[in-house]
Amino acid sequence: MEYSIYPGKPYPLGATWDGNGVNFSLYAENATEVQLCLFDGDAADAREELITLTERTHQVWHGYIPGLKPGQRYGYRVHGPFLPNEGHRYNAHKLLIDPYAKAIAGVVNAHEAHLGYELDHPDTDLSFSEVNSAPYVPKSVVIDPTFDWEGDQQLDIPFHKTIIYEAHVKGFTKLNMEIPEALRGTYAGLGHPATVAYLQKLGITAIELMPVHQFVNDRQTEGLSNYWGYNSIGFFAPEARYASSGTMGQQVQEFKQMVKVLHAAGIEVILDVVYNHTAEGNHLGPTLCFKGIDNANYYRLTEDPRYYMDYTGTGNTLNANLPNVLRLIMDSLRYWITEMHVDGFRFDLAATLAREFHEVNRLSAFFDIIHQDPVISQVKLIAEPWDLGEGGYQVGNFPPDWAEWNGKYRDCVRDYWRGADSMLSEFAERFTGSSDLYRDDYRRPTASINFVTAHDGFTLHDLVSYNEKHNEANQEDNKDGEDHNRSWNCGVEGPTEDTEVNALRTRQKRNFLTTLLLSQGVPMLVAGDEAGRTQQGNNNAYCQDNEISWLHWDRMDRDLLLFTQKLIALRMAHPAFCRRKWFTGQPIKGIGVEDIAWFLPDGCEMPDESWDHGFARSLAIFLSGEGIHSIGEKGEQIVDDNFYLIFNAHYEGLEFVLPKKKKYGRVWEKVIDTDLDGGDTPNETYTAGSGVQIAGRAIQVYRCIE
Repeated sequence: MEYSIYPGKPYPLGATWDGNGVNFSLYAENATEVQLCLFDGDAADAREELITLTERTHQVWHGYIPGLKPGQRYGYRVHGPFLPNEGHRYNAHKLLIDPYAKAIAGVVNAHEAHLGYELDHPDTDLSFSEVNSAPYVPKSVVIDPTFDWEGDQQLDIPFHKTIIYEAHVKGFTKLNMEIPEALRGTYAGLGHPATVAYLQKLGITAIELMPVHQFVNDRQTEGLSNYWGYNSIGFFAPEARYASSGTMGQQVQEFKQMVKVLHAAGIEVILDVVYNHTAEGNHLGPTLCFKGIDNANYYRLTEDPRYYMDYTGTGNTLNANLPNVLRLIMDSLRYWITEMHVDGFRFDLAATLAREFHEVNRLSAFFDIIHQDPVISQVKLIAEPWDLGEGGYQVGNFPPDWAEWNGKYRDCVRDYWRGADSMLSEFAERFTGSSDLYRDDYRRPTASINFVTAHDGFTLHDLVSYNEKHNEANQEDNKDGEDHNRSWNCGVEGPTEDTEVNALRTRQKRNFLTTLLLSQGVPMLVAGDEAGRTQQGNNNAYCQDNEISWLHWDRMDRDLLLFTQKLIALRMAHPAFCRRKWFTGQPIKGIGVEDIAWFLPDGCEMPDESWDHGFARSLAIFLSGEGIHSIGEKGEQIVDDNFYLIFNAHYEGLEFVLPKKKKYGRVWEKVIDTDLDGGDTPNETYTAGSGVQIAGRAIQVYRCIE
């Protein structure tokens, strides 16, 4: 077929359909020639039409093809020097994915043809491959961007009213029999009424989706594949494998529909995004996109430009200090906000994006641009605050408008409940929002994303059931970043019929959930933890796209689910547990009590020296509903009930005395007891100074009713 080509425009980058034809635009500064490749089908032997883009504006190659329509498959062949020792790896025998492709047709499975060099050549990556990779590379697809949003927009739920639910698109719905089989494991399955009803009843306000950018399936071991998706190759394209309706642009429509449905249910959508590296790996990795378009202008190279800086453990690091890479990331973020209506992002290995040379710089260009961007700066921005570079754990080092995964919260809470010594002081710090990490930078408690578990590591059930990892096929892998699981099996490794051990495990799960959901900050719950999901001791299921990772809806712990629902409802109903501002510890005018106070088991306020008792594992916390120090959306003063929380991580039961001074409260109602089935005891009241029994390793929560 003969195609006409007009000069077109350099922007926007990517393929843009205007109703009459398609404008193609590609940044490739060091290229000598760029060929647009049009394909007439999806078969491996599809006919390929090569069209040279003769127009070049600055470093952008572009052209307009009239008559092309959405659904057109395409790619690029980019010519230039193949000089790996100088950082250039051009090879026009390799078909390249458009970095700005809005849809990608098919799956990227690792194949020898992707390599820019000859696999068994003695010169390794310095050799040159003439194998045509087109039959083994999924094609970029021109899309129709129109969609009827019916007035939908971002929900803009304040961070202090947010409860995040981390989930995997496929794993969350794959085994849910209430969803039609064809929709299970897809965007449509996540937007199905059965899924939405479950999320609404649970009470979460935001679902954080593990990576949905198109990624490469780099795992070839039999029975294993890339499940988590932290191996992106298309920063604009929804992963095609999660679409039920098709991969020729239908995945875009299906994703949008999912977002619209979740928004209508009051649930925000946050994306876990991977801009720190790509799926092209190191010098021995494949040539799929960026490496063949402009290797030296996308990646951080070492002093010997043949090799890549690797702050990510994946072989390469995108160079976010370069203008074209910054533009790519910002364009991608804006696209997902404006066109896909997502409500925020969790940035994988975010410290990598902030690195200027070797140091993490909170004032780097990446943060400056986001702070100034009128679109990106208005959504939820969450950092995973570490990478593999020098000083890689950077918690508390991000700008004021960012929240962070608080790994110190995770470690402290795990240690406290497994009975470690000298945890009382830090536990109190973490429970109240980690002011030691965030307060001095004019940040608020909501800077802390609190979590006990994440996709990376044990599930909550496994945290209390295993001391060692049981990863079987991927035993050699340890990508979870934890030196120690900080787990405790309660006396027996793995499943057991011991009723006492199982009762303790159940209590520990309730303890973790209660601590998480009543702590200041933003709680993040992992999908399935509320219902006892297990990975059978596997603490690193990144390659387990199977029933090890998927949520088994028919095996749910209904009692634990009900308990979690009640905890979330308690948090959402009481601003005492989700403050916008820090505690002051100062007396409240006219009342004479502090906004927070700490108590010993005898009902007396805790003296300073008690914090230094390494053996101490028990304390009580008074939260004043009069000391919230915040106003509502209409300027009203926010007040709440007073609460008294008793934490006992000691292995034996204790007697606690409710505050003796009636200024704290005269009558208390017990609302949570993690030692009891269901965890709550309605209509059980106590007067000031009463003694109450708390079991070993348990929590009780009291609400002042008089």
